[in-house]
Amino acid sequence: MPDYPTRRKFLQHAAASALILPSDYLVGESTSDQPIRVAQVGTGHAHASGKWKVIQQLNEFEVVGIAEPDPNLKAQLGEAVYANAKVLTLDEILSDDSVQMVVVETAVRDLLSVAETCIRAGKHLHLDKPAGADLEHFKRVIQLARHQGKQIQMGYMFRYNPAFILCHRAIRERWLGQIFSVEAVMSKQSGDLTRQALAEFKGGTMFELGCHLIDALVWLLGAPSQVHAFERQSRATDSLADNQLAVLEYEEALVTVRSALIEVQGMQRRQLVLCGERGTLEVRPLEPPNVRLTLDRAAGGYPAGKHDIPMQPVPRYREDFRALAQAIRAGEPMPFDYQHDLVVQETVLRASGML
Repeated sequence: MPDYPTRRKFLQHAAASALILPSDYLVGESTSDQPIRVAQVGTGHAHASGKWKVIQQLNEFEVVGIAEPDPNLKAQLGEAVYANAKVLTLDEILSDDSVQMVVVETAVRDLLSVAETCIRAGKHLHLDKPAGADLEHFKRVIQLARHQGKQIQMGYMFRYNPAFILCHRAIRERWLGQIFSVEAVMSKQSGDLTRQALAEFKGGTMFELGCHLIDALVWLLGAPSQVHAFERQSRATDSLADNQLAVLEYEEALVTVRSALIEVQGMQRRQLVLCGERGTLEVRPLEPPNVRLTLDRAAGGYPAGKHDIPMQPVPRYREDFRALAQAIRAGEPMPFDYQHDLVVQETVLRASGML
């Protein structure tokens, strides 16, 4: 996997990134009286309505409107969460120099083409996940953003989850000693319409859901040396890969990522378990996060033994958008930078059996 940085270099970069952020990674409400003018393109992504709600709630942004290139979806813009949205064309958004940022929420198949168009028009991006199925196209989009000095923030939803931030701190400060095993699960139970939409991509549920945990694992552990993908189609009524496992190899650890779309109450069993020579850190479920730390010796201000650590839930997307606004204003790199996103995308495609 030649594009990957070494694990040591990646972790050094991650530690340096942590130092430039507030200790709890939360940006806080902006006091600026100059909101960033933002528009959304697309409503076809599963996260689209949630993103639309959040950007309207934050003082950091002035929402200009929304464009829907898909004519079938455009007909629904007057409904539900988009009932009062100002409907624009994509050309109107791209030609408006006062629009600094675009939230790209199209169907996955269209994410990269819209992203490239927006970057060429000089816009910063919040780009939902995963970054399409064509790694070379994503690399071109990243290179274009670098050349133009534009931010790209990927829409992975656990980056500002307080339990994941705690996991990052525990690894950085070696509370658990050497990590030798990580178990990650991201599943749910989906109906026929969702399954039909996801069957468009060979990567199935790992491509759609497992990608969130892969993003977190690359942040926590760096780039894996090898990725092995296993897939099963456990429900034979369609072509969707609905039961998948990926094994990520590291020099000192083995990591498993499981994702299925047939698990009853699967969202309640979503989990991340870090096992080290000196202790274990369990996050189960992931939202709202429930955390248990088990240590064989004192670490991180906790004595030996079991500790249930209370977490204050952080609403999805809010801190992500605040971090993006801060980076745009400061003209500084995102904490999760271009190189991180490239490593994540290659790992996602390999874990999904698409590369």
